[in-house]
Amino acid sequence: MKTSLGTKGGQGGFTLVEIAIVLVVVGLLLGGVMKGQEIVKNAKIASLQNAVKEVSAAVLAYQDRYKALPGDDKKASEHLGIDKRFNAGKNGGDGYINGKWNSTNESDESRLFWKHLRAAGLLAGSGTDQPTHAFGGLMGIQHSVWNMRGPVLCFQGVPGDVATILDNKLDDGKANSGDVRVSIEDAAYHLEKTYVPCVRL
Repeated sequence: MKTSLGTKGGQGGFTLVEIAIVLVVVGLLLGGVMKGQEIVKNAKIASLQNAVKEVSAAVLAYQDRYKALPGDDKKASEHLGIDKRFNAGKNGGDGYINGKWNSTNESDESRLFWKHLRAAGLLAGSGTDQPTHAFGGLMGIQHSVWNMRGPVLCFQGVPGDVATILDNKLDDGKANSGDVRVSIEDAAYHLEKTYVPCVRL
């Protein structure tokens, strides 16, 4: 005689086996979704790493080709066949990329940087607009930040756990030292925070 859970008279119900099967299927679906989210997150982290490599290689290629730092090139119009307004201004040629990484001024060297590399065919896109990264924030360049000297590439709006992984993959895992930094004070990352990690090129 077969008994069902929750049966009364002629009412049917689910057996324990059926409930177990449903729970297993739900567990597999949840596990698949969580694994899928982890795969997407890892792909986005790899995209940040690739952005660092791509921009670094583009800067070196530009310097090799034109003997100038992109953004700081006061002869960009000659080198690239672009309008003279895209030449670096009064500080052009000083070896520094002037302007903040998140500048809104198109004449800042930190914005001209993108125009020069794109016009040279070293990066995709056009204009001086800053690109966005895989986590949706802006990418920007500036000279020196958090006691790092030279050009640094910064990523706006990176979750704390991702910033930690990025630092561990590219550097020493400390938030305030090495070639990847988010501050000069705190050596630890806080997973609940959002950061602007900057990477020395």
